[in-house]
Amino acid sequence: MKTKKEIVDNWLPRYTGTPISDFGEYIILVNFNNYVEMFAEWHQVPIMGKNKAMSSATAENITIVNFGMGSPNAGTIVDLLTAVAPKAALFLGKCGGLKTGKNHVGDLILPIAAIRGEGTSNDYLPAEVPALPAFALQKAISTTIRDYNRDYWTGTVYTTNKRVWEHREDFKEYLATLRPIAIDMETATIFVAAFKNQIPAGALLLVSDMPMVPEGVKTDESDQSVTANFVELHLKIGIDSLKQLINNSLTVKHLQF
Repeated sequence: MKTKKEIVDNWLPRYTGTPISDFGEYIILVNFNNYVEMFAEWHQVPIMGKNKAMSSATAENITIVNFGMGSPNAGTIVDLLTAVAPKAALFLGKCGGLKTGKNHVGDLILPIAAIRGEGTSNDYLPAEVPALPAFALQKAISTTIRDYNRDYWTGTVYTTNKRVWEHREDFKEYLATLRPIAIDMETATIFVAAFKNQIPAGALLLVSDMPMVPEGVKTDESDQSVTANFVELHLKIGIDSLKQLINNSLTVKHLQF
């Protein structure tokens, strides 16, 4: 029987097109290829794995990976990253804002925890274990956001495996009882899988829609507007947050694994 190390050592390059020796010590995880394209263009580096499941690019000790969408993919990439044992992994994801009248499209959300509604994280740790980020990484992101003269919301994110739920009033009522600030499909999985695998992980989410009201549900047109107006800043803050850790040689392991 093959060991986990043998599997991930083979699969990480197979999925990303990047040899293990070429990975940076710091990782940015994204759901969309335009983030990888911008990163590669800014740093004048090639995009690896264009014909693979997860395209990637590496520059200045940072590797960005588009792992796709959903909690199973999120768990998969975290498992595969154990092949390189990164010093930190930062998820830059899009989310739905749940506080109508308070949140707005384009807002940044720095989650302090995630609610494990997706199911995938149960394969890593019991349901009683909270989904938490590495505190020092979230602190670095907070500082970077302020350096850009921007503000952010903080709170709990609900992670779901349901993609088309915006028509379901029963699910919206359930969300309201939990009082999360946003909803996505990956954050809780990344936090729990990373904790299980002893990888310090954090997240910075971009509000891309306001799905609790009909007029706020994401469309192709509204998503294009978010990409044009907010994604570049989202990625810049993520890169600079990791560079802050790199340049200051700070550890982001706030817990004894």
